[in-house]
Amino acid sequence: MAEVQHLRRGNIFVENGQLWRVLDYQHIKMARGGATIRLKLRNLRTGATVERTYNSGARVEDIRLDARTVEYLYNDGELYHFMDTETYEQIALPREALEGVLEFMKDNQTVEVEFYEGEPISVQLPTTVDLKVTWAEMAVAGDTANNPTKQVELETGYRLQVPMFVQEGDIIRVDTRTGEYVTRVQQ
Repeated sequence: MAEVQHLRRGNIFVENGQLWRVLDYQHIKMARGGATIRLKLRNLRTGATVERTYNSGARVEDIRLDARTVEYLYNDGELYHFMDTETYEQIALPREALEGVLEFMKDNQTVEVEFYEGEPISVQLPTTVDLKVTWAEMAVAGDTANNPTKQVELETGYRLQVPMFVQEGDIIRVDTRTGEYVTRVQQ
């Protein structure tokens, strides 16, 4: 059992027979009353997102997930298929299980699939991934005040803001936790 004030973004726990992943955590302290914890949660089986409020000191059943290294193979329109790199067993996950990671996944990428009691639950990406820029806005000459940025689109279809010097065809490193630009990678 874990106290809710010790939960953080990404933690998984069981409540009422359902698996929940913490998406957002807020600790709220009122003047004379006790503290409350507001959590934004995603049901790992259904993909539903809810907000719950707990009193400080409330307890939930925390769990440990098993993780296996897999390679992303393809998407057949409904399911995303992965192959275990040790046993060559294929695993299929629905789109809901991949929410928040699809923007950074490309074919043949190695990722971790988390299992709970033998059931594949979710995918964990590395902290950063290197992706190719397929489209970039034009940089405007002289627009260099206050750290200007422009929008680019990556090979996965994800769009983000980057510094003005990034061009189409460049490989950039993206933080998968925040979706933000980290650096340009030398080719």
